[in-house]
Parts: sequence; C-alpha cells; structure tokens
Amino acid sequence: MQFSLGFSPCPNDTFIFDAMVNNKVDTKGFSFDTQLEDVETLNNWALQGKLAITKLSFAVYLKVKDQYDLLNSGSALGRGCGPLLIARKDIPLEEIKNLRIAIPGENTTANLLFSIAFPEAKNKQVMLFSEIENAVLNGDVDAGVIIHENRFTYQLKGLVKLMDMGEYWERTTGNPIPLGGIFIRKDVPAETRAQLDTLIHDSLQHAYQHYPQLSDYVKSHAQEMDEQVMRQHIDLYVNDFSLDLGQEGKAAVDALMAAAEQLRK
Repeated sequence: MQFSLGFSPCPNDTFIFDAMVNNKVDTKGFSFDTQLEDVETLNNWALQGKLAITKLSFAVYLKVKDQYDLLNSGSALGRGCGPLLIARKDIPLEEIKNLRIAIPGENTTANLLFSIAFPEAKNKQVMLFSEIENAVLNGDVDAGVIIHENRFTYQLKGLVKLMDMGEYWERTTGNPIPLGGIFIRKDVPAETRAQLDTLIHDSLQHAYQHYPQLSDYVKSHAQEMDEQVMRQHIDLYVNDFSLDLGQEGKAAVDALMAAAEQLRK
C-alpha cells in the first residue's frame, strides 16, 4: 500500500524518515511517494488536502483539523529550540511593532510565536527561511524570524539576537515549544494510521541506533551544512517528544492552539 508523504529536506526530518522511506526497517508492506519541500509549501498543500501524510507547522493545525489528525511520532517539539528574532544591530523591543519583519511563512509556527510576542507588529514580509539572513543583512527588512540551521549561522554573519521566541513561549506558558508535527489525513483507516505511526517511531529508533553517524540520505539533502551543523540541528529538534508526544507534548500543542485562537478573535 503506497502513501504520499511530505517532509522537509532538513536533517531533523530526513533523520526521522530515512529508514522507512529507504527500506532500512520492515515497512509492513507500506511504500511512500515522498515529497521533500519547505514546510510552508507543505502547510499550503495541507490546506488542499494534497498529501496523505505530511509534516506541518503546528500553527496551521487549526486550519486543517477537519482533514488531518496529529500522529504521536515524528514531531519537532522541545525546549530551547524556538525561532529567533534577529537584526543587524540591537533594537529596543518596544520598536518591533514599527519595523519590517521577515517571516518564514504565514502559516509557520515561527510566525505564530512572533505574533504571540508582538501582536501589534503587522508589517511582515514572507520569505523562504534560508533567505531571511541575507534580507536582514542587505537592509531589505529591519529584522527577521529565523528557524532551522540559521540558528547556528546568524552570528557568523554579524547579526544579533533580539529575542528568542521559544524562550518567551516557555517563560510565559511553562510549556515546551511545539514547532511541527506529522499529520495524517482522516480518510486513512484507524488501524492503518496506527501502523504508520509505529513505523515512524521505528524509523527514528533505527536512526538513533546508528547516531552520531549520518546517512548519505541525510547528508545529500542538507543545504550546504557541514556535519557538525547537521548534528546540532538533529540534537536540537529531535528528542523523546519525536518518539512519542506523550501527555506533556499534547498539552503544549493544546496551549499553542488556544493562543492561536485568541489571536484570531
């Protein structure tokens, strides 16, 4: 039985899915038509119900909950792993509402966390996450919300951190940061859904058994990263919550959904 499956080319996702899409574990007869895309592309596709199984920003959950359910395995959720607000120089936080801010997608959790912290900041420009650093450096925007591996590179380019959006979320709510999860369309039967959830868990377990070795699959999709940055990326975004959300993880997702609902009012 074949399913369409979408996730990002970032090391945390390829690390999780490598074994199941490349038949390194028993896939129980399942096969996958994989689509590796930027998460905002996946978010937009989910609004159309395009893929059967897909990585999504938790911020888009409210918009697709009639079509998709969240799986227990595969999520990016934790502490100290949130998006960062960066600029060329220090800027007082009370001025943020008046600035041009680059965001990595309207439906991203990064944008949602930024909006929770700065609800009055409306002048946003959507960009591919990998282009935000240069947009800030070039003065195309005043500040930018960065995600993924850019957490590890912005300082090398002389940029400064204005706020850690994840730290703000943790401090004000006490919850870990729900960034993205693996969702499955509701038309997939419950028994099959449970088998696929277990398969994602087993795929990640297989990756951990060989870590810190990185597979060719992970390395081939990483965008101009050296292996140290790939491992930093995996260590930051893949953890016990990725194996199983558990009650703490689910409570954090619920808290984020409640905050998103408040912003929509």
